[in-house]
Amino acid sequence: MNAPQTVTSEALLAAVLKSLEDDKGEDIVQINLRGKSEIGDFMVIASGRSTRQVTAMSEKLADKLKQDFGIISKTEGKDTGDWVLIDTGDIIVHIFRPEVREFYQLEKMWQPGAATAS
Repeated sequence: MNAPQTVTSEALLAAVLKSLEDDKGEDIVQINLRGKSEIGDFMVIASGRSTRQVTAMSEKLADKLKQDFGIISKTEGKDTGDWVLIDTGDIIVHIFRPEVREFYQLEKMWQPGAATAS
């Protein structure tokens, strides 16, 4: 069995974005986390139109990362399909149904200048 190949965060990010685009993910946002957090190098947030699409997108992405890069991703939330989190180590992927994404507004927490006075 081959040892897992070393892959850059940028190459992994490109594969994640392509997979989500190929599966008709909507409103795909990438956020550079370098210097902001130790949880990873990038965060990707995308929406699917239904629980079925969210689940299918997450399964396909996890399979692609395993096949192409030998990365076993940690996945949470796939059973409900409202919000699936995929952790590759370097990249954190959130796939939401639109209403759930709107409720949590993760982009606002991580985007530069997103802090607002309330």
